[in-house]
Amino acid sequence: MSHPVTITVETPDGETRELTAPAGSVLRDALLDADLSPHGRYARRLNCGGNGLCATCGVRLADPPEPDHWHDDLADRFGYPRLSCQLRVREEMRVRLLDKRLWGRRESDTL
Repeated sequence: MSHPVTITVETPDGETRELTAPAGSVLRDALLDADLSPHGRYARRLNCGGNGLCATCGVRLADPPEPDHWHDDLADRFGYPRLSCQLRVREEMRVRLLDKRLWGRRESDTL
């Protein structure tokens, strides 16, 4: 059985929420289970379902892990949001959901 991991989430409106998810779970799924959508408002219903193809579930992480998906590697390298559908919850993390139309914009700063 996997242990629970705490995820601190900052919403676009400035609210901070804490949730727990089993270690090894997908960040996107943990967010959706807590009624926190990582998708922009236009992609909440129309997205790839967590396959790493549409790039609409990007989030900012305070201490991002090393990418292990080609798209996530490019996002990390060029300063774009990381794909929550390609991130596994392994340890405590701080996540910022973005107010975006589709994916988000480049940003050099972290949380």
